[in-house]
Amino acid sequence: MPARARPARRHKWVPLGLCFALFALPLFVIHLPLLHLPFFWDELGQFIPTALDLFRHGAWIAHSTTPNVHPPGVEAYLVLWYGLFGYSIVITRVAMLVLGSFGLLLTFLLAIRLSRGTAGAPAFLPPLLLLASPLFFTQSMMAQLDMPAMVFTLLALLLFLREQYALAAAASVVLVLTKETGLVVPFVFFLALVVQKQWKRAGYFVAPAAALGLWLIVLHNGTGYWLGNPGFAHYNVAYALHPVHVAFSFVRRFYYLFIAEFRWIGLVALLLALRNRATRRVFDSPAWRVTIAVAALQIVLVSVLGGAELERYLLPILPLFYIAVGVALSALRTRMSLAATTALAAGLVVCLFWNPPYPFPYEDNLAMVDFVHLQQKAARFAERNLSGKTIATAWPYTSALEHPVYGFVQRPLQAIETNDFHFDSIRAIPASRFDVLIAYTRTWAPKGGAIALPFVRRFLRHFYQWQPEITAPQCASLGLDPLVSWRLHGQQITIYFRTHSPASPGAAKASSEKSGAARLSSIAPPNAANVRIFMRHTQSR
Repeated sequence: MPARARPARRHKWVPLGLCFALFALPLFVIHLPLLHLPFFWDELGQFIPTALDLFRHGAWIAHSTTPNVHPPGVEAYLVLWYGLFGYSIVITRVAMLVLGSFGLLLTFLLAIRLSRGTAGAPAFLPPLLLLASPLFFTQSMMAQLDMPAMVFTLLALLLFLREQYALAAAASVVLVLTKETGLVVPFVFFLALVVQKQWKRAGYFVAPAAALGLWLIVLHNGTGYWLGNPGFAHYNVAYALHPVHVAFSFVRRFYYLFIAEFRWIGLVALLLALRNRATRRVFDSPAWRVTIAVAALQIVLVSVLGGAELERYLLPILPLFYIAVGVALSALRTRMSLAATTALAAGLVVCLFWNPPYPFPYEDNLAMVDFVHLQQKAARFAERNLSGKTIATAWPYTSALEHPVYGFVQRPLQAIETNDFHFDSIRAIPASRFDVLIAYTRTWAPKGGAIALPFVRRFLRHFYQWQPEITAPQCASLGLDPLVSWRLHGQQITIYFRTHSPASPGAAKASSEKSGAARLSSIAPPNAANVRIFMRHTQSR
């Protein structure tokens, strides 16, 4: 009997392997043009430096960047890949896409479990909608925490619903060592089993809390702070707990999850389907009650904590929403279901390319690619023409200029870090400390967009300390003249060169009479011809 059981178990993995390949293939194909894309924002400023500290020095606590509370699970995963294939941008992207492919497979398997009692085959729809989602498209290739947290949330939930409690607890340990906010998942499991008076099984889910506690002790011993550094603690706890911030965060979470990117179609389908008694019975099952509790507590936690209020914090919940939509669409008439599915999928794809009229994180769609491409252009120009000059710019672009390992430059440039691109921040830096300023669009604020409205500006200024970014006339008052600028789909990066001291207006007048080509020829004679072209024509696409 055991001899016959072994081949049967092996055969069970064959369809899973085929399903994994079925989801991995399109995910890799649509990302092929981006495998060499250099790192974006928090990848560059936090996660890749931390991974390289672990890979090169065995340091679990970052020293190349400011440490924070995030556990090193993702970095440890990347180090496994670096150990096998060496460090590179491509290997990093491939490693994350493999994890993202497992996320699609787990969405499918969880959808099968949660779609029991419905007609048709609604389990195929959620992974396809996730694949079409702009947020998953970008995050599935990025070395950040939330897509891996999504994967292990789905795995832990699937194992729990299958009553494989020890394995669910093990997946939960990995989850909390990937992202600390994942602790709400085993907490829900613990409560569910306590209610059923399954004390021993509930005890399994103490392990994730113990694992996270151990990490916090290690972090505190290494840094002296429980959350890694006081700035991180203030921004993500004290600052985030302001009542207006919490209320606005809840509104933003509801809008993104249920309205944005045409997901309002899924919400309407859910509301219509809930009028059907059979559909209500599906959502009233024990499996769905646990799933809804996991989603609800995650939404509450990431709305109350986290100063940045990023949409990627909702990534672990997004597949659960699509599974619910799949169940709802199966209850509608065939024509209505097909029309709603097509419109929702098309809307998601459109939003991959379309930027909304209000501020949003560039990492939510292909705007992050434009952002990186602009920074590449400026870095290459600076490397060719501004070698030996000290460049002031904002975090994390300083790291891109100083460290060739991140893919922007081939040799290090001298850079100093500004807090932001507000006029007061740049004016506070002594003119003697830098020769060049590189300013880029950090906040999406298109002309005629929401941020142009006076009451929006007043709200942001009062509750979020918002200020407009420095302008060319303000730079001129500081002795900085525009050297070259590029625009791409509404974003801009501009290099300003110091031509005079802000305290000497006579020098400023003399400088303004010089031609741009003459100024630049003194900076980089070998490339003067190319620079003249840059000076005369702002690059755009």
